[in-house]
Amino acid sequence: MNVDVDNTREIVVKRVSSQKRARDAERSHFTPAKKRPSAVDCSESHSKDVYYLSLNISQCCSDHEDFFDGYDSIMGDSSFLAKLDDVELKAEHENVCFDPPAAKSIIKHSRDDDLTDSIFTEDFPDTSLRDLPSSQLAFHQDVANPKRQPGVGMENTSTPDIKHSKQPPVPALHHKKTASKARRSMTDQLKKAMLENAGTSSKVSKTAQHKEAVMSEEISVAMQVFESVSMEGDLGPFFGLPSKVKDLIMRLKGIQDLYDWQKACLDLDSVKQRKNLIYSLPTSGGKTLVAEILIFKELLCRKMDALLILPYVALVQEKVRGLASFGIELDFMVEEYAGSKGKFPPVKRRTKKSLYITTIEKGHSLVNSLIETNRLDSIGLVVVDELHMLGDGSRGAILEMTLAKVLYINKNTQIIGMSATLGNIRDLQRFLKAENYTNDFRPVELKEYVKLRDSIYEVDPKEEQCFKFSRLLDFKYSSGMQKMDPDHIIALVTEVIPQQSCLIFCATKKNCENVAAMICRYLEKNFLVHKQKEKATLLAELKNSGNGSLCPVLQKTVPYGLAYHHSGLTSDERKLVEEAYSSGVLCLLACTSTLAAGVNLPARRVILRSPYVGVDFLKRSQYKQMVGRAGRAGIDSVGESILILQEKDKEMVNISILFSCHIHCSVYFHKSLYSSINGLHMFHEVTDFMSGTLLSVQETQACQQKSLKELTVDSIEVLKQKGLIEALSTITDEPSLQVTRLGKATYKGSVDLSYCDILYRDLSKGLEGLLLNSFLHLVYLVTPYDMVSQSKPDWMLYFTQFTKLSTAEQKMATTIGVPESFVARKAAGQSVRKSMDALVVNRLYLALVLYSLLRETSLWSISDRFQLTRGFVQTLLSSASAFCSCVLHFTEELEEFWAYKALLTELTRRLTYCVQTELIPLMEVTHVCIFAFFVLQASQIVASAKMLLQEKAEALQEEVDDLLMLPVDLPSV
Repeated sequence: MNVDVDNTREIVVKRVSSQKRARDAERSHFTPAKKRPSAVDCSESHSKDVYYLSLNISQCCSDHEDFFDGYDSIMGDSSFLAKLDDVELKAEHENVCFDPPAAKSIIKHSRDDDLTDSIFTEDFPDTSLRDLPSSQLAFHQDVANPKRQPGVGMENTSTPDIKHSKQPPVPALHHKKTASKARRSMTDQLKKAMLENAGTSSKVSKTAQHKEAVMSEEISVAMQVFESVSMEGDLGPFFGLPSKVKDLIMRLKGIQDLYDWQKACLDLDSVKQRKNLIYSLPTSGGKTLVAEILIFKELLCRKMDALLILPYVALVQEKVRGLASFGIELDFMVEEYAGSKGKFPPVKRRTKKSLYITTIEKGHSLVNSLIETNRLDSIGLVVVDELHMLGDGSRGAILEMTLAKVLYINKNTQIIGMSATLGNIRDLQRFLKAENYTNDFRPVELKEYVKLRDSIYEVDPKEEQCFKFSRLLDFKYSSGMQKMDPDHIIALVTEVIPQQSCLIFCATKKNCENVAAMICRYLEKNFLVHKQKEKATLLAELKNSGNGSLCPVLQKTVPYGLAYHHSGLTSDERKLVEEAYSSGVLCLLACTSTLAAGVNLPARRVILRSPYVGVDFLKRSQYKQMVGRAGRAGIDSVGESILILQEKDKEMVNISILFSCHIHCSVYFHKSLYSSINGLHMFHEVTDFMSGTLLSVQETQACQQKSLKELTVDSIEVLKQKGLIEALSTITDEPSLQVTRLGKATYKGSVDLSYCDILYRDLSKGLEGLLLNSFLHLVYLVTPYDMVSQSKPDWMLYFTQFTKLSTAEQKMATTIGVPESFVARKAAGQSVRKSMDALVVNRLYLALVLYSLLRETSLWSISDRFQLTRGFVQTLLSSASAFCSCVLHFTEELEEFWAYKALLTELTRRLTYCVQTELIPLMEVTHVCIFAFFVLQASQIVASAKMLLQEKAEALQEEVDDLLMLPVDLPSV
């Protein structure tokens, strides 16, 4: 601890003990002052800070010895003592014994040192002395009575000896008498009193020491109460937050003021009282900003961690980039949990608080790890974006279990859910025990239309058929155009482009490309002139991102200001297209429904090519997300959506899309149940937990054939058959449920129950002859099972790539069940008598794709070689890196798989970034692209790099603090 005294010297207090200190050990008097909680003295006449100086005296000292043994004390501070003498001489010259204000001006400079209270007694009220520690009280008595000799034979000392606390008292010190002045100087008195106090017994009784200890304890309790009160209190005028937060929102987001509904929502009693809340508004209404303000309040005011759950990896990455700058400015950590990123359990930080931004699956794993380490109470707030995802099959089941666990285990954690489309809101309120806030606000008015043949109808619930005639579509088509464009898409889009923007949602990826190419064919040549220079720059950047390769469809459409957007594009291409559309370089995007659920790209007009997503009929939640993109705040006064219908779909649209939306609990019951059993041991505990789920709320609708209890019993039997749990007999009739080793590994690795037994079999078989001179065997073991069904092998390509493998690699393929003879027969079109496991054969094909990608790192060359879209190859890569992380956690729980740990750790890094090893540290910075840096993203890259450095620095500081803490088992002194 450094204290500036008179701006010339420093008082440096060195640490006495160098023992390693455990993280969770209590602070003691031997803890460094900067880590020791400060006490509060309520006396009006004294400083409010009281410090304690504990010294280790191992031997007697003379007047000329420094009994601090290496400490730089005020004894050696000549400037301090000289100033002390000057003040005293001046006081004597003015015939004043001493001037307290002058003393205060001197002591003021050492406010942060252990000797902060005034050391003079003559001019200070005596009542304050009762509150002083015994060591300082003894010094006061010496100053008041200078002729008194040091006490001898006292039983207690105010300076404990750590090593010899039970030794006999230190004998009195005998000093050599010297000729004294008529009045001893204050400097001499100070030296003498401190030396005597350190070396002799205390002159204070045990009663006084006990009183001092009681007072210290009371002060400590008062400080804790004060801290807890201030922790809940406001920090500023911006909804309890400092004005700096408002300034950051204005500077980083460009938002000058909040909408009225946002202010009303933040001022709700339920928000102030930290009750659970569900709020629902149309898309683009500003829901996210409210959630972010609540997150900031949790991190800054309540000093608790927060969890933000988003539906997709791309959204997580975008939000991490967007909030990294806030984390830097407001001093909290932003941690990404998506794909292979994230630590389980998360790093336990002593000072800074963390905002965990996760996907649905990673959020579930994070909550599981916190439950297992008894740290779930560190999460003060859980925010769920797109709450309607609760009804989305297996992913909805995972989200439901995550929220149910938080509700069951930690009642103090606040849950905030938001969505644009919630129908059965009462069921969700019962499940989350939440209040509801709903508003129909949109910054831009939305008008919904449908198109039947050549007529446009406005959607109006008041009409008998729900549609009200609006206008006839004005178009002049040739016979060729009518044949190419029977739905009149060209007529609809040319009403708004190129001066305004348009989105066309298509049912399939191929349809997106076809629609974009068809529109370009019939556009006028003046479209080529509009922002021609910017379009040329975009084409150059697209080509650069593909290492010289450019999609032929984009090459034709971009000059007209058009492009397509779907998962077949690489992430770099999608970002370039999105940036170009946002800046107005592109005026039309033909896209799939995933764009509506991803980044916010509004348009003047939104066209739905058909009421289908793939082969499935459109859901109301999907429809609302798509049409919600219509209308650009600050640009348009109104937004339009047009749904193109065929007569056969008219009635279905009324029933399923326009006027109904219900979220139902998941039917993936045994998967949901298993994720909750870990930590619950008795059957009644399991049923008690399940009674708090959304399934329990909707039991009458969802469990028509069997009751919830019967479903629970059936699912437990399924889990026992898979070897994930076992039932143990007890003294009562109720069996005890225990998770097996395989079950715990499945739980820790977040492995799908459908594949956990297959994964264990494959890993066990791999140990019998693991190929270590190539990545192929390991890559096969971490190739995602759920990706196998999404691609069918091209047998000729399969055979070509198989023959390029080394002898050892071909032998490995034969060992897992894919011999060369089988692949050769399939490539030649011959029948194969012996049946082969299709899962193994197709999985090895995808493993060859990944293996080739690791060696060459070029998406374009690999996608061309295997005749796969570059977007699919990239999705395969990201899925493999995430699954590799899961397999790593899976193997860590099973001793027989110890050899996989080091191998899979390195493979996870390679799959995550898919670059040369020396570039991996650079790629750890969010938003860095090895092909190009975009000017608009520069600030986000800088903020991400700062956050990464800050996280690494925090980790190192935690290690240092661990070393400096007292061990938990250290005997008390």
